[in-house]
Amino acid sequence: MSVSTLSPRPAAPADRSTPGPLRRTALDAATSATRVLLYYRHSPALLAVSLAVPVVMVVLFGYVFGSAMQVPGSGDYREFLMPGLFAMVAINGITPTMVGVARDVERGATDRLRSMPVSRFGVLLGSALADLVIGVAVLVPLVGVGLAVGWRMRNGLADALAAFALLVLFRFVMTWLGTFLGLAAGSEQMAGQLAVLTFPPAIVTNVFVPTGGMPGWLRVIADWNPASAVVAACRQLFGNPSAPASAWPLQHPVVATLLWSAVLLAVFAPLAARKYSTHGR
Repeated sequence: MSVSTLSPRPAAPADRSTPGPLRRTALDAATSATRVLLYYRHSPALLAVSLAVPVVMVVLFGYVFGSAMQVPGSGDYREFLMPGLFAMVAINGITPTMVGVARDVERGATDRLRSMPVSRFGVLLGSALADLVIGVAVLVPLVGVGLAVGWRMRNGLADALAAFALLVLFRFVMTWLGTFLGLAAGSEQMAGQLAVLTFPPAIVTNVFVPTGGMPGWLRVIADWNPASAVVAACRQLFGNPSAPASAWPLQHPVVATLLWSAVLLAVFAPLAARKYSTHGR
């Protein structure tokens, strides 16, 4: 009696129409980024204000206040100022992100997205990347204005590109902070009120004046402010005037900027993702 051997059934081919987790996150991030950018496209006044504010700051601080400012050494105040204004563009990423996220929460868009089979991290990542595009769009004309008023990149192209890379990185980090604050605020009105609280940390820095003339306790806060490290790093890489510094972050500003960015991103990206997932519970 012979025993017939049954050949095993061939495995069904994998369904290639279903993307893997990483590809799905990337696709959802791209969709989320497109959604945010389309909002700016249909809100030209919002983009116009974002572009106009840095230019007004150059005129106000560079010419009106700058006439009374003294830069250590023989440096020009506008060359001292411009890296600080570039950093302000990065810091200001907090407010529009916070208000936009809070608007989505208040209008129910966040709940609708959470009810859909989409990557929640991908949604947040896409929003952060869209804000990064807006930040670059604001930074480019500000660089042009800086060149027009006499600011120069004096250490060569490689160092200048490194400085811009730090600015883009810090804008990305600030976006995650804004995302967390927007989810915590829960309404556009509350987010608008919280936006006022982001102003003092941006001012108590070395953006507009050297920290050496501040009271001792305030100087410590300013020297260890992450924004001060970004500004000092940009001045160093661009070859612009800077004041003597005694605090470690201002003596090693590039390293300090990378460390601050890593710490802030490691804290606020998970917090934002968790707050997004548990919103309303």
